[in-house]
Amino acid sequence: MHGITRRTFGAATLGAAACLLGAGGPAAAGAPSGRELRGMWLGTVANLDWPSKPGLSRGTQQRELARLLDTAVDRRLNAVFFQVRPTADALWPSPYEPWAQCLTGVQGRDPGWDPLDFAVHEAHRRGLALHAWFNPYRVANHTDPRRLAPGHPARRHPDWVLPYGGKLYYNPGLPVVRRFVQDAMLDAVRRYPVDGVHFDDYFYPYPVAGQAFHDDAAYEAYGADFASRADWRRDNVDLLIREMGRRLAAVDRRVRFGVSPFAVWRNAATDPRGSRTQAGVQTYDDLYADTRRWVREGWIDYIVPQVYWPLGFAAADYAELVPWWAHTVAGTGVDLYIGEALYKVGRTARPTAWRDPAELSRHVAFARRYRQVGGHVYFSAKDVVRDPLGALTRVAADHYGGARR
Repeated sequence: MHGITRRTFGAATLGAAACLLGAGGPAAAGAPSGRELRGMWLGTVANLDWPSKPGLSRGTQQRELARLLDTAVDRRLNAVFFQVRPTADALWPSPYEPWAQCLTGVQGRDPGWDPLDFAVHEAHRRGLALHAWFNPYRVANHTDPRRLAPGHPARRHPDWVLPYGGKLYYNPGLPVVRRFVQDAMLDAVRRYPVDGVHFDDYFYPYPVAGQAFHDDAAYEAYGADFASRADWRRDNVDLLIREMGRRLAAVDRRVRFGVSPFAVWRNAATDPRGSRTQAGVQTYDDLYADTRRWVREGWIDYIVPQVYWPLGFAAADYAELVPWWAHTVAGTGVDLYIGEALYKVGRTARPTAWRDPAELSRHVAFARRYRQVGGHVYFSAKDVVRDPLGALTRVAADHYGGARR
């Protein structure tokens, strides 16, 4: 393999045993190995999963978070992917960025406690691994820098920021930005015993019809050696991933580095190496994220493609994408977990598979046919609690030894 290989199996601290064995005891009979990961994403952007609303008391926020972790254990999960940097702000006292708005309703206002410290220790106390989930480039879900906290880096450095699609983003084409966001994220790794560093699917923003991402000045300054702007943008994201992996390894090689991309790298009609899908978005072409390369080069420890479609769905069949990713990771040392759309169950009328409480259980059964698949991660925590149509209870009963009562 070319490049560096970061993979170090297992997690950093008390969560290691949980990640390897499963919450509440050994992995269920029939699991591919004792290393099956069973996770949930716990989102904080716009108060997605937690806190239920901004401005709650410290005690209420802590009780809500503890209940989410308890539910993960009850559902026989063993890992939590906790969003700690939702919009260029932080769920810990960061010297780089302001306190997150989701806590108090005012970005930069001290909530009077340290949510990341609490989350890590409470997760580990329950035998759950905790991966710190970061969004590298999103600054705000609006385009007005004046609404950011006073002293916010995006206000101090307006040349770092671009508006697009009604949001603000740090410009991935600026080396100073890439270094800054890495510094901001690594601060959490240095200060807390997290088990992993986790990026979601947002790199360059998802395309918005009729709008351009105006990075002309950065391209003129840094893109001369590239055949196209697209190649330059891909290289910018490659550098973020490769450099973050190297720097993370230098801090603590036990902390695992992973990404959860949109599941379609490229359609086969675009590239014969791609999947037999007809997706409207391809990460390579539209988000400038060459996810296949990151796996093949060993720049990450694990990948969690968001395979958010059912078995038999024509445009993006679960039964096509899981084997495609299994083949992609084969022989690389990169672990593969499958992202599951629990949030769609019972809410989405079409495809009709989402109205079947057994659909996700069939996903787990199908994925276990591929030895490269090491587990599943469910989106998101509030749906783990809600358990739409009893779908997660069905998964636990069929595959995880049954949910705790």
